[in-house]
Amino acid sequence: MVESETPASSPDGRRDLPVPKVSHTPVPFPDLIAPQPVRADPPSQARWLAFAGVLVGGLMGGLTGYGTGDLLSDGGPAAALGGLAGATIGAVGVGIVASLTLRAMNEWREAQHPEAADDQTQGSGSS
Repeated sequence: MVESETPASSPDGRRDLPVPKVSHTPVPFPDLIAPQPVRADPPSQARWLAFAGVLVGGLMGGLTGYGTGDLLSDGGPAAALGGLAGATIGAVGVGIVASLTLRAMNEWREAQHPEAADDQTQGSGSS
């Protein structure tokens, strides 16, 4: 399907390899219908619950870190530093678990069994 080959030249005047002109590109499977892409975002309610979980995890980590810093020192900056470190570690840990849970929930929701999808599309009143 190549009509003719014309050499391409670069801006500095050098001649490069010839570039073929293609007039028609055959499609191997013209009846193929590509599936629609899957939505990548989890439901809004689940995202808000995950966000609330991260906040609660940060709060609990901060309280634990503050209590530990207060017990191990005379108070003051060590307790505050322990509270900040605990809050950071708690929020990051819960955030990791929340993101993995949202991903798994989204995959579980989209990967249904084929028979279950057929039952939902046909309806129950077709007898």
